[in-house]
Amino acid sequence: MQNDLASPLVEDEIDLKEIAVALWRGKTIIIAIVSVCAILAVTVALLIPNQYKATALVAPAQSSSSSALGAMASRLGGLATLAGINVGSGDNVTEAQTAIEIMQSWQFIETFVQSHNLQAAIFAADGWNSQTNQITFNSDIHDSERDEWIRKPPSGKTAQPASWELYQEFSNRLSVSTEKTSGLITISIEYYSPILAQQWVELYISSINAYMRERKLTQVNNNIDYLKAQITKTAFADMKEVFYQIIEEQIKSKMLAEASPEYAFVTVNPAMVPEEKSSPKRALICLLVTFLGFMLAVFIVLIRHYATSTNVDIK
Repeated sequence: MQNDLASPLVEDEIDLKEIAVALWRGKTIIIAIVSVCAILAVTVALLIPNQYKATALVAPAQSSSSSALGAMASRLGGLATLAGINVGSGDNVTEAQTAIEIMQSWQFIETFVQSHNLQAAIFAADGWNSQTNQITFNSDIHDSERDEWIRKPPSGKTAQPASWELYQEFSNRLSVSTEKTSGLITISIEYYSPILAQQWVELYISSINAYMRERKLTQVNNNIDYLKAQITKTAFADMKEVFYQIIEEQIKSKMLAEASPEYAFVTVNPAMVPEEKSSPKRALICLLVTFLGFMLAVFIVLIRHYATSTNVDIK
């Protein structure tokens, strides 16, 4: 009985010894494969261009009129709703959440890229010359001297990248996250040039603030025009008084929006030009590829060993 229990242990010990012997005999193959993988990893890692991440910290804008607007909304909101307009509730969190969703939307990103003429920089750039502070472009995609798209497009597309392609490329570089406890928002852009990365973050925050401000002004102007039209139509003095009160609050809201360049977000910590690269992680790439090369080498040596042993047993 004891001999039966001991036999699996002996077999396991023999198997481990056999594996160790096989690996030792195949050490030349293992060293060769690991060396090749390590050299390839270092070469590839060095060829990957550096990228830099610029980050800004912003907070939802807190208007001094929030409480007044909230009181007005609770006092007149029902009548305003019956009148067919939205007076707003002064809820800055909701406004900030709306801005966060808009700033990551396809339409907003497309407008931002086109208005600042960033198509080539987003889609065709492949590096940055730190000596000349110039972006380098993939010559197979874009001719920077003639400002002409020359890529061979996928089926159904043109040489000039489509709106969706630009949106995807920019989205891959953009990061927007909200801290749950504080409510502060981190906006980051990663790019080859640290200077452009910082400038783009500042432009992006400025653009979303301008967009949200214009959006609010358009809404308020529409409300005021609608209320003025309703005043001429109603014969009830009480309703006219309500309309005038709502118009007064809407004018206040309009004035505050016009005087607020940081309408949606207030910058807490502005983006600075990053001095250290954010990617690639060259050491990690080299370690990972070398480890995978080692695992591949061990697999090849063991397969080769057991294949040879099987052939010997058959003979």
